[in-house]
Order: sequence, then C-alpha cells, then structure tokens
Amino acid sequence: MAVTLSLTVNGKAVNATVDPRTLLVELLRNQLGLTGTHVGCDTGQCGACTVHVDGRAVKSCNLLAAQANGAVVVTIEGLAAADGTMHPMQAAFKECHGLQCGFCTTGMVMSAIDLVNRHPKASEATIREELEGNLCRCTGYHNIVKAVAQGAAAMAK
Repeated sequence: MAVTLSLTVNGKAVNATVDPRTLLVELLRNQLGLTGTHVGCDTGQCGACTVHVDGRAVKSCNLLAAQANGAVVVTIEGLAAADGTMHPMQAAFKECHGLQCGFCTTGMVMSAIDLVNRHPKASEATIREELEGNLCRCTGYHNIVKAVAQGAAAMAK
C-alpha cells in the first residue's frame, strides 16, 4: 500500500508516492536526488541527515516521509540564493575551515542555522552544547564553533 504525499522541498511543490515505511532521508536522496543530505548512522546519532522541516532542524533518518506530508522542507541544496550566493552560514564554514572531509558539514550547517535562529547571540558554550547531536570524526570542533559564531554574526546583518 503506497502513500501519496504533497510537500514543499526547497521552495518547490513536490508530489510523491512512497511506501509508508519510507524515511524522509530516503525520499530526499533516492526519489528527489537531493544527495547533500547524508546518511551516516540510520539511528539519529550523527546528525549528517539534518534538514529543516517547517523551520526546525530535524534528523531526516528519524522521520517517516509521510510525517512530512504538507510540510515545508529545506535541504542544504535549498540554502543558496538563486544566483548561487551561499547562505551566510555556508560561507562561514568555508571561510573558517569548519570542515575537513565534508561528510558531516551539511548536517552541521543545517543544525547551526536552526541554533542561530533560536539563539541569535549564542555563547561558545551554547554552540558546543547545541551541536552535541552532530558528530564530526575529522575535526576538533574548534573551527566549526568559530564558523557558527561567524555565521551567526553574518545572519544578524
């Protein structure tokens, strides 16, 4: 038995038919070709699959696609402006070298934007605490925290 969904993904109306057990990350990657959302652990532990659903960061490997029916979903591909200008948080990660292999970066950026939207003037301690659900195996998080702070300042402008 298939489920038909209607949602908005990166500003575009999307209709999809999925198995009721399909995870949001599977819909995004396999049916919509939005492969910037990574599958890291399949258990919600690493945060690589983080996207925004109705303006809040969500680990898309923990959400059934059917639960996003009617929602507005933004993936890393939907952050840049139409002319290709990066979102201020993306630019900050680039400028501060807040990545190495890049696998966790998309989830980190999506989580960081949500963090800044909720805590516009977050301290370093708050940034570190809020990013606990996103794992990076390459960095010591120093440049990631620096990038989030710089991105927050740019987003405030």
